[in-house]
Amino acid sequence: MIFRQLFDPKTSTLTYLLGDEQTRQAVLIDTVLEQVDRDLAVLRELDLKLAYTLETHIHADHVSGAQRLRDLTGCRITVPDPTKLDCADLLVREGEPLQLGQLRIEPLHTPGHTDVDYCYLVNDRVFTGDTLLIDGCGRTDFQSGEAEALYQSVHDKLFTLPGETLVYPGHDYNNRRVSSIEQERLRNPRLGGGKTQAEFVAIMDALGLPRPAQMDHAVPANLGCGRAGASD
Repeated sequence: MIFRQLFDPKTSTLTYLLGDEQTRQAVLIDTVLEQVDRDLAVLRELDLKLAYTLETHIHADHVSGAQRLRDLTGCRITVPDPTKLDCADLLVREGEPLQLGQLRIEPLHTPGHTDVDYCYLVNDRVFTGDTLLIDGCGRTDFQSGEAEALYQSVHDKLFTLPGETLVYPGHDYNNRRVSSIEQERLRNPRLGGGKTQAEFVAIMDALGLPRPAQMDHAVPANLGCGRAGASD
């Protein structure tokens, strides 16, 4: 598997490029509109053809580059099934892997941060979006988020994976890039170390975080798959 982890410093968003060595097909997970030129340059450098863009959820902190990338490359836009966006070409569902040559992407439905979140398991790696961050998790106070659902998603779907599974989150704000399931099970201050669901809900209720700066702009744009020009 060809793999690159890409970082947007403005929003601390981590985008992932996965490619199949034989077919030279690739997928980009959680693209950022302002980074489309960067992504295209990496695809050219690696001699890869973009087959899909793939979202973990409807983002509130940045505009997706999906539609712009489809316009430029002819790739297909892939989104979680519950979103049912008219702009999407394909809906991913748990139990229906996305296959690119030898590259097999297993969708895991993990609601809680929002009601449509998915994580993606690829061999010994899981791409967790905002469901599970390094020493943290996504917030649950908007977009139909629910702390109880997030706790269950992490404990039932992610913490049951082998401990050596590498965790690649959708964001990190402290210059960290990878964790593991075992590390998060043991020491995640919100979800690990034997925290009960009630303890987790109390932690999330007390966060008092400000509204995401781009939310009023990003969510409508991403309901259109990050329509071109949305950042103007």
